[in-house]
Amino acid sequence: MLKALSVLASVLWLLACASVSAQEQALAYTFENPQLQWGPCPPFLPAGCEIAVLHGDPSLPNVDIFFKVPAGSMIPSHTHTSAERMILVSGRMEVTYEGQSPVTLKVGSYAYGPAGKPHTATCAEGVPCVLFIAFEAPLDAIPTEGAAE
Repeated sequence: MLKALSVLASVLWLLACASVSAQEQALAYTFENPQLQWGPCPPFLPAGCEIAVLHGDPSLPNVDIFFKVPAGSMIPSHTHTSAERMILVSGRMEVTYEGQSPVTLKVGSYAYGPAGKPHTATCAEGVPCVLFIAFEAPLDAIPTEGAAE
């Protein structure tokens, strides 16, 4: 009887795994994919700024996005409720976190930003900047005092 229950439990576990993996599809995008749906950024961010949700729901934890700003744009000081993990996929961007020296990101650069830490960024002239950003908490961008609104 114990062996039969063990076999049944194994079969149920395999069915549950198959069900979960059957519900979620693998995917891959470049920032140039015409199927991406780009939407506006919060109003305090530069004109022409756009966001495309790649995976997840922006109102829930664990959302991945592409964040795009025109070349020459300055991103005013802001924070996020979530930590953010970023990879620059286009352009060149200088990022400055409060209390730290500026860092220049080049295509392929990884950056980590702690939750709640104010930061600014500037996209260099020439090519729009596109960041892949993974957020742990729901997506937000909160202007800090003195940020343009």
